[in-house]
Amino acid sequence: MGEVYKATDTRLDRTVAIKVLATPGDPNLRERFEREARTLSSLSHPHICPIHDVGSVDGTDYLVMEFLNGETVADCLTAGRLPLARALETGIEIADALDTAHRAGIVHRDLKPGNIMLTKSGAKLLDFGLATARGVVASDGRSMLPTTPNLTLEGVILGTFPYMAPEQIEGRQADARTDIFAFGAVLFEMLSGRRAFEGNTHASLMGAILRDSPPPISSTLGASDERILGAGGLHNLDYTIRRCLAKDPYDRWQNARDLMLHLRWIAEGGSQTAPLAPVASRRHIREVAAWIIAGVGLIAALGFGSLALRRAPPVVPVVRFSIDAPQDAVFAPTNSIAAPHPMISPDGTQVAFLAQVGSEPPRLWVRALDTTEARPLAGTNGASFPFWLGSSPKAR
Repeated sequence: MGEVYKATDTRLDRTVAIKVLATPGDPNLRERFEREARTLSSLSHPHICPIHDVGSVDGTDYLVMEFLNGETVADCLTAGRLPLARALETGIEIADALDTAHRAGIVHRDLKPGNIMLTKSGAKLLDFGLATARGVVASDGRSMLPTTPNLTLEGVILGTFPYMAPEQIEGRQADARTDIFAFGAVLFEMLSGRRAFEGNTHASLMGAILRDSPPPISSTLGASDERILGAGGLHNLDYTIRRCLAKDPYDRWQNARDLMLHLRWIAEGGSQTAPLAPVASRRHIREVAAWIIAGVGLIAALGFGSLALRRAPPVVPVVRFSIDAPQDAVFAPTNSIAAPHPMISPDGTQVAFLAQVGSEPPRLWVRALDTTEARPLAGTNGASFPFWLGSSPKAR
């Protein structure tokens, strides 16, 4: 909606960027322009481009902003994907910037590679022209001009198609989780060099966003990336992006701060020692469960052995068995922080564990040890940290 010029502030002797309306006199553009000025003036963050001044001269509205010496993520991606460390660093900085905006009640609504500038001092989030206060809907919910020349239709919906969340496409109200979806699409593109959702037409692109899921990011990275993060780190990155791109906003990360802290933990190597393995094999989980059962059996055997010193009981047969995931489901990641191994009840008659079906979030399942069938507990979607409270399984 605007043109940006490099300029000199003669009063303070500094280089600045001046943004002016490309179509002076357009009331809709002017409203967006003023909204961007108000939004930027209310935000102060090292990774959000600040505003220095706003005004109008001879009918031309303008913003004076910090001059950023760098290039956008979109420009960088023309040469291929970003290095792993740079992509994670940029993701952490932008998630931190989004957290500040969301805490101020501001939803960006147009997060994309072209709105992220990479500079020597780090990433900068730009262009709050489509930003809105949380819970506030625009008068007609439509934009008059595209935000990119090729992928946003004139007069349709606010945003840029490849990075729009399902609720934006369906015309529903956007909130902070809408930005988190776009963040996931941008992070996927920075890491892989390709868009998370693609289509030859706007209709096919919207269909892909509403229906499809991109491939695991670990399948697009190389051996050098695995050496940096470890297999656990790559699986954790898969899990992080998959939660960002969940179709249902309630299945996504619910705030940008948690997302930022999780990415920082991955970047610092925490996931190498405690991998979240969403694609862990059933065989591995069965082996873990078998060791747990074997441990219980050993404790029981020691107890019986102490009694044998006083009397000779009948021989107790040894029972061995494994625990399989429910039908059409896989066990949730076996991370000691978020999803530990199956938990046996205090009385030794039941076992609780986390499992998920397809792309659904993990749920808590319970199985009696004298049966082969497990049952899911209602209302436990997205559960973690399973534990027993008396004879009842609980999870956070």
